[in-house]
This record gives sequence, C-alpha cells and structure tokens, in this order.
Amino acid sequence: MTPVRCFGEVGNPLPEKATRELSPELLSLLHKKKMPKNSPIILRIFKDEAELEVWKQDTTGHFQLLKIYPVCRWSGDLGPKMYEGDRQTPEGFYTITPQLMNPNSNFYLAINTGFPNAFDKANNRNGTFLMIHGDCSSSGCYAMTDEQIGEIYSLARDSLRGRPSFQVQAYPFRMTPANLARHRTNPHLAFWKMLKIGNDHFEATHLEPQVEVCNRRYVFDAQQPPNSANPAVFDPKGPCPAFVVNPKVARAALQKQRADDVEYAQLVETNISVAPIYSGLDGGMNEVFHAQFPGEIIPLARVLPPGSGLELPQLPPIPWTDNHGSLANRLFGALFGSNYTLQTQVVWPDSTPQGRGAESTPTAPLASPTTTLAFPD
Repeated sequence: MTPVRCFGEVGNPLPEKATRELSPELLSLLHKKKMPKNSPIILRIFKDEAELEVWKQDTTGHFQLLKIYPVCRWSGDLGPKMYEGDRQTPEGFYTITPQLMNPNSNFYLAINTGFPNAFDKANNRNGTFLMIHGDCSSSGCYAMTDEQIGEIYSLARDSLRGRPSFQVQAYPFRMTPANLARHRTNPHLAFWKMLKIGNDHFEATHLEPQVEVCNRRYVFDAQQPPNSANPAVFDPKGPCPAFVVNPKVARAALQKQRADDVEYAQLVETNISVAPIYSGLDGGMNEVFHAQFPGEIIPLARVLPPGSGLELPQLPPIPWTDNHGSLANRLFGALFGSNYTLQTQVVWPDSTPQGRGAESTPTAPLASPTTTLAFPD
C-alpha cells in the first residue's frame, strides 16, 4: 500500500513564502511580551480541542504563551499513531531539526514531526511523513490553513537560527484532571498519564522538559545521580538507569501532581460521565472552521484503506465499553493493557535507588507510583 504523504519534493530553491518575515503585528506582540525574535519556541498541540499553541522563550529564560491557533483538520481518533495507514495523528514529544522543515511542501509549508521518535520505535510503531502543514487536509497530519502555517513556519524558522532544534508536544486533549477522569476507561489511559508527567513538568516551570526514553517509556528531566561515577545512559528498549529528576523541576511538578490527584479522585468519586472510547469519526477540526468546511468530518470506516487490517463499523458510532475494553481496543490493540506494569528506577539525593512498579487502573491517581515525584520533604 502506498502511503499518503504530507510533504512535497525537497531540494528546490526556497520559495518566498518560506523566507517571509513576521508581520508587524506579530513583531509588536513579541516586543510586548519581551520575546526576542530568534528565541526558542515550543509547539503544543491538543487534539480534542483542535488547538495549536506557540510558546516562546522570553528574556527571563522561561516560556510564555505567544499565540493559540485553531487546528483546521486532524485525522483518526484520540490515541497515538500505531502504524502506517491507520490515519492516527501522533501523540508524544518530538524534536524538530532544520532538516524537518519543508519549504517546498505540496501542502503550502510543512514541519515534519519526526515520527517515529525513539519512543515510537522502541514500541514498534511505524509511519512516515506525519506533518504540521497547510491546506486544511489531513491523513495522519495536523493541518492548518495556509495563512496559519505561514506564520508558524516563520516562527519556527527564526527559532532555529543558532540552535539545533525545537520541541513539539502533542497531546490527545488538555491534560486536566477533568479530561483524564472522563477518559478513565480508555485503553490508552496509562500512555496519557505518562505524557501528563512531561506536561506537568512544563506547566509547573515553563521550562522545556528534557526528554529521554528507556524501558520503552518516556522519562523527563532526568539527571545523573549525585556522586555517581558513571553517567546515566538511556536505552529506549533497555532498563532505565538510576537517575534523579532535576530539582529545579521536581518540587514544582510534584505540587501540581498532588493537587491534580486530589481533583481526579473527587471527580471519579462523583462518577463524572465517561467519554466514548471510540468516536466512529475521522478526526476533527476546531469549531471556527465548521461553517467554512461543512461535511469534512466523516465516518472513519469510510476512509481507512482496503487491506489495512481494520474493519470499523459504519455509523452510528459505538460509545460503549465492557470489562474487556472497548471496540477500539479490540481493533487497534493497546500498548499499555490493564495488566501492563510500568517499571523504572529513580534515585533521589541522599537516598538509595528504588525500583517502582504499579498496575494501571482506571481509578488510579494521575501520577501512579511509577511516575510520582517522591523525595525527602
């Protein structure tokens, strides 16, 4: 099966649209927010809300929100991309280098997410040409309007002057206790809780989280333990080494996680309604585009390629779950099933290494024992 590609031919001279300067209005906004034109950026994408945020480093060295762009189109359903042809848009943490910027895209301009990253490869996920691009058309990509991607591309281009990369954080939804409680029966919940750790590190500090992969899982802001003779080496498929979480991040993140755990438990106790696991639809778009692009969101079963291995039902969607998971779980499978035990080894200053593991359950705290930041008070 030939994949649908979200990029154009490379190697052509740079077109004017790729070298265009930022608008006077945006330059004025940067000045107002004390953000140097070439300072680093972070892109944060929230699939369910269909929003892309651009955060930019200000003169204090912290990232602040610059602008929110409504996403014109994303495909698939909530959940990570598993393999070529499943129409899923990526979820996770991605590093964008200059080589991943495509000024000659068939979709106006494009930024390749770099999928699959080290985590995706360690978990046998595959796919190619997963982009943030223009043209408001998606097959595994986050599609913007041409005007939007022109501005985003220019911000990304300027941020890469003098530095090797910038970070993209892609989430299924905003990682709030309410959203996670609504999706507590989803087979991807353990994966999403893992993403939430990186989200919390960023939101608690407004600093870019350092991302590593070991034991087929993400690890954030890990450092070599004090007095350790050997540097921590992270093997995406191998056991996690002993490490410490950057103390500049750890305490603030722990405070946020504890507050979120309390709110999550209260929401579950009050039996907040559970969101359908399988929507039956091919992605979504921000509501501001509904009138401009009517009829764009169609049943996923209609657009999956023949022979993809997925035989999804036609409308209506199937908004139910049972003790064995959802229809989507049976069709797609899940990386972290209910019996999957996450293991890692974390060491804090003045303590000994601790092996930690916990099963994922729908009503477990947002930060399980495998990921809770714990150190001497």
